[in-house]
Amino acid sequence: MKSAINWYEIPVSNMNRAKKFYSDVLGYELTEMPMPGLPFKYFRFPVEQGEGVGGVLVEGPGYKPTAEGTMVYFNCGEDLSVALSKVEKAGGKVILQKTPVGAFGFMAHFTDSEGNKVALFSPR
Repeated sequence: MKSAINWYEIPVSNMNRAKKFYSDVLGYELTEMPMPGLPFKYFRFPVEQGEGVGGVLVEGPGYKPTAEGTMVYFNCGEDLSVALSKVEKAGGKVILQKTPVGAFGFMAHFTDSEGNKVALFSPR
């Protein structure tokens, strides 16, 4: 097993706003993941097929953004300061500035444009 995590879904209430937020902050191009017959909209974060952990933004019944509960940490290159500096301009709010986590690197927490609590990680 490469990772204990297999998949993640980040609930959103406005897909266009959320896609723009994550594209602006992390520089990711999210791609639509059609699911015919299901009442959900999915947009996938980039991941190499068979490598790493995949996930999506999801809008639909039963998905409600929250700042409570499970939190996703996004890798964001060598220094998370670059992405963190874009959070508030993109419509989010920084709630924990860049903080060292020992020999592992650094983390920061923020709420996204939808109200989800999310985090960033970098080695320096």
